[in-house]
Amino acid sequence: MMNVFAALSTAITASGGEGGEEMPSVLAVPIDELVIGIIAFLVVFGVLGKLALPKIKETLEERTHTIEGGIKRAEEAQAEAQRSLDEYKTLLAQGREEASAIRTQAQADRTAIIEEARTEARAAAAQVTAAAEAQMAAERAQATASLTRQVGEMAVGLAGKVIGQALTDDARVRATVDDFLADLEQQAAR
Repeated sequence: MMNVFAALSTAITASGGEGGEEMPSVLAVPIDELVIGIIAFLVVFGVLGKLALPKIKETLEERTHTIEGGIKRAEEAQAEAQRSLDEYKTLLAQGREEASAIRTQAQADRTAIIEEARTEARAAAAQVTAAAEAQMAAERAQATASLTRQVGEMAVGLAGKVIGQALTDDARVRATVDDFLADLEQQAAR
């Protein structure tokens, strides 16, 4: 390398040196400054290597661990999020099934309630019908008794007119009327 600098220095002086004066070369480095510069560089490099390099390595390792830990935490968080999503989907499916079962049960309950209401309405209608029929039978019996009494009185009155005398013996008249009515009922039953 020294030869290159020397050759350059010679070429520069030869081309520009017509007056015989040598110009110092800008590229020429004095050897003593070069040696001092190299020694200073090695000292600074050694000091930095001993003091700063371990801290730099330590900081880089911490960053590496932090990044790897962050990636690991992110993967764990992603796995947890996936588990939560799967759990949510499972719960949602169960909720839908439960809602469907509730709807089905509600429809069955509604059908049972409607059928029960119909049964109760039929029973109430039958009860009202039976009460009405009983009332009609009672009224019919009362009407029959009233008509029987009126027919008996009319028969006694007519019989008294036919015979020409008043029939005042109540027991005998009643027995006659009852026999007459019994005969009428037997003829109607045939």
